[in-house]
Amino acid sequence: MSDDATGPTVPERVSLAEATRVWAKIGLLSFGGPAGQIAVMHRELVERRKWIDEARFLHALNYCMLLPGPEAQQLATYVGWLLHRTVGGLVAGILFVLPGFLAVLGLSILYATSRETPWVAAIFFGLKAAVLAIVVEAVVRIGRRALKRRGHVVIAALAFVALFGFQVPFPLVVLAAGVIGLVGNRLAPTAIADTVRDTSALPHTSLLDAMAARGELAHTEPSTSRSFRVVVTCVVLWVAPIAVIAVLLGTQSVFVQEAVFFSKTAMVTFGGAYAVLAYVAQRAVETYGWLRPGEMLDGLGLAETTPGPLILVVQFVGFLGAFREPGGLSPLLAGILGATVTVWVTFVPCFLWIFLGAPYLEKLRGNPALTSALSAITAAVVGVILNLSLWFAAHVLFAELTTHAFGPARLLTPTLGSIDVSATLLTGFAMLALLRWKLGVPATLAAAAVLGLVAQWLTGALAFGA
Repeated sequence: MSDDATGPTVPERVSLAEATRVWAKIGLLSFGGPAGQIAVMHRELVERRKWIDEARFLHALNYCMLLPGPEAQQLATYVGWLLHRTVGGLVAGILFVLPGFLAVLGLSILYATSRETPWVAAIFFGLKAAVLAIVVEAVVRIGRRALKRRGHVVIAALAFVALFGFQVPFPLVVLAAGVIGLVGNRLAPTAIADTVRDTSALPHTSLLDAMAARGELAHTEPSTSRSFRVVVTCVVLWVAPIAVIAVLLGTQSVFVQEAVFFSKTAMVTFGGAYAVLAYVAQRAVETYGWLRPGEMLDGLGLAETTPGPLILVVQFVGFLGAFREPGGLSPLLAGILGATVTVWVTFVPCFLWIFLGAPYLEKLRGNPALTSALSAITAAVVGVILNLSLWFAAHVLFAELTTHAFGPARLLTPTLGSIDVSATLLTGFAMLALLRWKLGVPATLAAAAVLGLVAQWLTGALAFGA
């Protein structure tokens, strides 16, 4: 693909091998939670390579926002499926998760065996500051593209207030935004609805446009028989490993408990890892005894500072639970098996939702009412991500947080005197690196990790000098 004066040209074709390399790159760069991950995909797929146009990208994103599970991983699966059918979706979805799975597995082993190592803590300290900057940059980037109407800005603000001030459940926020979009399409189309244009006569703006013109997107047509095959295949893949483990290790083993528990969790993870964090932590600590109090936040820290979906925090839970209840296996082997089972039952449903629902969503692409509802949902998600950004900033930049009642709301307020100066300076550097100096995500993360080590050394040197 070459660049000209107007930007990258639209490629005529992309091989599966080339796409695999790009999906591997995206998987390795998918830091910063869903906001940062979606921004990375937008930059690589829409802006740089023009494999998919802006409208189609947002259409797919809006659908993924409605599903249980990590929306960024499902978005990658969706686009991979559009480009190269089922195998493309599998490649994109698996490569989006694989780097994070390996990283979290390695860090979980390190945590279980040598969690107090100072240099590990120092690197995590620097990376957290960089991740905060990545999320803020993603809020700005996505907000510019999603808030295209006055109504979108209002919806984003209402979503933020509902979540930040009143702790309204994420699914209700999404549902309300969709209803507002549907009603707004009839009552105030200029304030909320996106304009749907006939683009058939326009020049191709993406690879998928060119493929559609050549009749190469027949696999996106809905089919009842295909849907049946998808459901049967995914359900068998989902359930079979649980049955095998139950036969080999017993139905009361920790591995079966984890498989069943996280299968249920996979069905209700609307809103990503943050939305289900409290539920998982409570059950893992109080019901099953897999974690000790406070360890869930350590797991979230690992997931925040590694590539891949934040829901990989459940892998940390699965590892520690099996590591501490290994049965007849060695603790390390049990931990690895527990982590693998947890990730398997968490992500197999994600492929089911995409391969089953995407053809029907593609059929409805361009429908004014659906487009309006989905664009309203995207606007609400901007408010959701802003809320998560503030939550993350409070935990990164301040050592003490206080919850205050404000009418029916409960507001989390940082104690100003507890600000972490080192974290604030590192975050400021990362913001400049991304927004002003345009260093890119990998360079910013690497620099922040090094600066985290330097900050740890300076703090130790000053303490020693005192």
